[in-house]
Amino acid sequence: MKIKCIAVDDEPLALQKIKGYAEKIDYLELCAVFDNALDALQYLKENETDLVFLDVQMEYLSGIQMLETLDSRPCIVLTTAYDEYALKGYELDVYDYLLKPFSFARFLKACEKVFALLLLKQNGSTPLAENQNPINEHFFVKSGNQILKIRLDDILYLEGMKDYVRIWTVKENIMALLTFKKLEKILLPPDFVRIHKSYIISIPKIDSIERNRVKIGGVILPVGEKYKTGFFKLIENIKL
Repeated sequence: MKIKCIAVDDEPLALQKIKGYAEKIDYLELCAVFDNALDALQYLKENETDLVFLDVQMEYLSGIQMLETLDSRPCIVLTTAYDEYALKGYELDVYDYLLKPFSFARFLKACEKVFALLLLKQNGSTPLAENQNPINEHFFVKSGNQILKIRLDDILYLEGMKDYVRIWTVKENIMALLTFKKLEKILLPPDFVRIHKSYIISIPKIDSIERNRVKIGGVILPVGEKYKTGFFKLIENIKL
């Protein structure tokens, strides 16, 4: 699968960096680069595009303003030197947020996230959420009378239970007052994937896969028929 992308940034060096990074990733096809949002908007009207690397601060029309004018959006990865735009970007459903100067490793991680999501969409097993809200290292949940911090690296899997979710971590399990649907919007591939109507798992924590079952943290979980195609395509993509 090829991802058709463009880059929009009024800094020539930033465009050059993105171009160099994109050339190293075989599934990226950088179709065009623009030094202003107006030309990029015109291009998007006339050309099918999967992904846009978009600078926030630009003359005449900012990246945020450009997003607000788009009726139908491709995947968006914001690039900026100012972290105060992160929350606004997430409100506009961006897929990731790259803080300049970003490394190739960080750029690759953003691309892998988009690739995994588009792959799942292509296979029709897990539709892309309408309100994506990517997170980096942790989130907070209400459990009883407490608000607890959950680190993504600690999660083994999550089990949906109507209005509650049981979060199984390497240290404990936590019953949180939270909908499974909301968690599915923030725990995204390539780190997390839904394998069943009741389970989201951490891909790095998988011990083994046998037929339609996944072993994780010593527990065997089923892979549901609805999620099977997307899950195994994702695993195939990261398998050596």
